Amino acid sequence: MKLFPNFHTLVSIGGFNIRYYAVCILLGALFAYQLGRYRFKKLGYAPNILSDYFFGVMVTGIIGARIWYVIFMWKELYASHPEDIIAIWHGGLAIQGGLFTGLIYSVYYFKKHQIDFFVAGDAIMPGVLIAQACGRWGNFFNQEAFGGEVSLSFLKGLHLPSFIVNHMYIEGAYHHPTFLYESVGNVILFLLIILVVKRISKKNGIQFFSYFVGYGIVRFFVEGMRTDSLMLGSLRMAQIISLIFIVCGIAGILYIHFKREDKQVDE
Repeated sequence: MKLFPNFHTLVSIGGFNIRYYAVCILLGALFAYQLGRYRFKKLGYAPNILSDYFFGVMVTGIIGARIWYVIFMWKELYASHPEDIIAIWHGGLAIQGGLFTGLIYSVYYFKKHQIDFFVAGDAIMPGVLIAQACGRWGNFFNQEAFGGEVSLSFLKGLHLPSFIVNHMYIEGAYHHPTFLYESVGNVILFLLIILVVKRISKKNGIQFFSYFVGYGIVRFFVEGMRTDSLMLGSLRMAQIISLIFIVCGIAGILYIHFKREDKQVDE
């Protein structure tokens, strides 16, 4: 067994490697699960409701994220090597695809258990932001999802730790640490939702829709800096989806605020 055999790997046991990418994703998912479980408990629901949900949404989310990535990278990566489709440890999870399949599963699951979808969404979605923030560090260790070229002085001007600066030297140049921009943006958004939005409105669904507005804004601007965007013609697919998230999120907030009458649930 070898600990820290290289920058990408936490531990190597024979021919089996545990990569930081997987560790970051799992740690983020665990945080989202524990926070959601805590919030569900405060709402008076049995803990096993979220325990059962967690496994299903993880599996469907990862499958959706992988399918989304493979679809848009088929010609470049997988048409000639379809066996690599299952190699998710090398990276290649598009979070927006995972959100779509995760939402579909969530609607099914909470309807089955007769739980208001917006109540569940408010309890779960803020934690998803932390899961995404952790996942972006997985991109860092895989040296992917980086931005355009910048100078060394630019990175030093951001007062980043040297290990980040050094490992943003990729393919012969320094690059924007877009993984870090999005990670920090998601953490700030998480704090805004649970500390500000939650206090402003107690209506069920406001926190859920605020996630889509905030994440859409963060992702739209960060995506514009990246060099590896999934493309739809000349358009960055993630920016298109981000705009859809923003519009749907604003529409949802307006609907909840002005139209939907429900019992307000306080945590």
